Amino acid sequence: MPREYEKLFQEIKQAIQEVDVHQLYQELRQGRRPVVIDVREREEWEQGYIPGAVFIPRGYLELQVEDRVPDKDTPVYVYCAGGVRSAFAAKTLQEMGYRHVYSVAGGFSAWKHAGYPFVTPRQWTREQLQRYSRHFLIPEVGESGQARLLDSKVLVIGAGGLGSPAALYLAAAGVGTIGIVDNDVVDLSNLQRQIIHTTDRVGQPKTESARQTLTALNPDVNVVLHDVWLTSQNILDIIRDYDVIVNGADNFPTRYLVNDAAVLLGKPVVDASIFRFEGMVTVYKPGEGPCYRCLFPEPPPADLAPTCDQAGVLGVLTGVIGALQANEAIKLLLGLGEPLVGRVLLFDGLTTTFRELTVARDPDCAICGPNATVTPETIGQIDYQQSCLLPSVAD
Repeated sequence: MPREYEKLFQEIKQAIQEVDVHQLYQELRQGRRPVVIDVREREEWEQGYIPGAVFIPRGYLELQVEDRVPDKDTPVYVYCAGGVRSAFAAKTLQEMGYRHVYSVAGGFSAWKHAGYPFVTPRQWTREQLQRYSRHFLIPEVGESGQARLLDSKVLVIGAGGLGSPAALYLAAAGVGTIGIVDNDVVDLSNLQRQIIHTTDRVGQPKTESARQTLTALNPDVNVVLHDVWLTSQNILDIIRDYDVIVNGADNFPTRYLVNDAAVLLGKPVVDASIFRFEGMVTVYKPGEGPCYRCLFPEPPPADLAPTCDQAGVLGVLTGVIGALQANEAIKLLLGLGEPLVGRVLLFDGLTTTFRELTVARDPDCAICGPNATVTPETIGQIDYQQSCLLPSVAD
């Protein structure tokens, strides 16, 4: 180390507080939640990092740290490879107003030599670094959140008006596995709103058409096709392995069937519906809020609940509501924000206004109440078509 640099380094060390890796380990082991910042370069980070550390290369520290650590009273531990860059980084943070900053002496090398656990991050390809770069910039998402999305599984029920935009944005976001349930074929009348399909695919199964579009958009996505009608006989097996269900069906038999199966398996459902110029979206999360049967114990008469084929729908409305469904699904997968649990969001396309209704669980609900009558054993015995008195029509 050059003499002048050594002198400067010693002055910096006198101006900051240092801790060793054992002190940091004890802080973390005792359940405290300080912010740990890794200021090394990406190549070093990819070799492993301290669990829970925030990755901000030294050259980006001043630019990014206030977004990542907005509270300047938060204890901050900074480490690099050996303790030099972290010392300079700690001095910078002090000058920026952070009041409890510590440089970790010995850095990551000392941490590894002490035998403490470390994490090896996902290895991103150059294409992925570019594709997800805007997610990486968001502190609440970052690389760990993007990795979580790639490891997630979402089932989209219906490759129609709602399922199309929802599936497209989920694929664009990098949700690793997207299941598509539909047993219909592409019709020319679908293309006014079902943007996942194209004119040259008229007559093709909707699931296959959806797969072509999603994989062309993002080759990272594994699209699983369920070219079937959902029934009480197959519903549990189909949704069992998915993390979140996005319901784009527009008929009551499927709505009640999906709701009951999701409650039994503890799967959150992002539900939505559309009618002419109006739409609604909500989240049914078992154990935390009401389910579909809490709001609608029984289906209305068929003449009061026409489908899109009967009443019509403004095509762009499905894009608004389907995108909101994708947003809610991503929030659930990442554990971010406040999902629409116990809240129903209503949208009026003619006035471009939103309204929100608060809804509660029904203590007498047949599926999520304490005296539930629907069980994994009985669900297969229910004829949802007959109980709803409506045909199964996909949007």
